[in-house]
Amino acid sequence: MRTSVEWMERNQIPLYLAALVFGAAVGLLVPAVAHPAELTTIPILGLLLYATFLSVPFAKIGQAFRDWRFLSTVLVVNFVLVPIVVFLLSRIVAHDQVLLVGVLFVLLTPCVDYVIVFTGIAGGAKERLLAAAPLLMLAQMLLLPFYLWLFVGAEFVGAVDLAPFVEAFLLLIVLPLVTAGLTQLVAARTRWGAAVQEVVLGAMVPLMMLTLAVVVASQIAGVGRQLGVLLLAIPVFVLFAAVMVPVGALAGRVALLDVPARRAIVFSGATRNSLVVLPLVLALPAAFDLAPLVVVTQTLVELLVMVIFVRLVPRLLPYRSVSTALS
Repeated sequence: MRTSVEWMERNQIPLYLAALVFGAAVGLLVPAVAHPAELTTIPILGLLLYATFLSVPFAKIGQAFRDWRFLSTVLVVNFVLVPIVVFLLSRIVAHDQVLLVGVLFVLLTPCVDYVIVFTGIAGGAKERLLAAAPLLMLAQMLLLPFYLWLFVGAEFVGAVDLAPFVEAFLLLIVLPLVTAGLTQLVAARTRWGAAVQEVVLGAMVPLMMLTLAVVVASQIAGVGRQLGVLLLAIPVFVLFAAVMVPVGALAGRVALLDVPARRAIVFSGATRNSLVVLPLVLALPAAFDLAPLVVVTQTLVELLVMVIFVRLVPRLLPYRSVSTALS
């Protein structure tokens, strides 16, 4: 089992791309799978986040959570600088409110799940980013309505049901976080608990693959039918990722963070919460039925961009600059 886990960890990126292709093929060839796949999105994502929170000892999370320089930087990047970038880029689709809403939902919400994986692959401070995940999730749930009000208008916000925001926070952050903490507590005291923890950690890559496949299978048929409209959103997503690399790198430099932390800031700023935000967008009024497809389109674009970023970011932020950055 350990050999298989190590092989999967070494080959995460091609396995994730394979999961995307598989999900797209199933969704296109068997359109009836879309609805049941959509219903399983939240529980599968909850399992993925449980495994994510379980991957780092809570003692280290506590130490990282006291790193206020890193936390303040990641918050400023995601909730001050990102909204400015998003507002400017969203003018490309501002003429179409449905496209605009989909773009805003996904780009205003920082990722809390697979960003940890990609940060780790690129040699970033994944433990410190993991410690920030609950705070990032809470902040985006509180601030997203404000930014939607600011960028779209009070009428739209009044039509949005806030209950899914609370449900998402409880099911996708609080429950997995508490369960992971209890699992680690039991694992430290019993053999069977340690065995459970090892199995769950070993299932991290398959859970990510399953999540990606299910999300794509649930929405890909709709993406295909509306591809002509959705093409307009693709430049927004590509430009956003490109802009956030220098923005994140500069923010990390100004904050005098070390290189792993800078890399984590770049990935946090560039990677969005498409998987978690999808259930929220699905709860929008029927007039916005295209918005979930915008979110899935961003997922497809982002994962392809991440293949580039895991190689590009270490070259842009090499370890040899550590002593210079801290001097």
